[in-house]
Amino acid sequence: MNTTALIMMVATQGIVMAITGYFFYLVLTSPKKPEPDSYDENDEVEEGKKE
Repeated sequence: MNTTALIMMVATQGIVMAITGYFFYLVLTSPKKPEPDSYDENDEVEEGKKE
C-alpha cells in the first residue's frame, strides 16, 4: 500500500468516526420528551360528563 492510499484510508475513517460521534452526542444530549400518561384512557368518566 502506498502512502497516498494510507493517508486517504486514515482520513476517511477519521471523518466517518467524527460524524458518528457527533450524532451520538446529539442523541445523548437531546432533551427528554414527556411520556404520555398511559392511564388517561382508563380514568372513569365523571357523572354528568360524557366524552
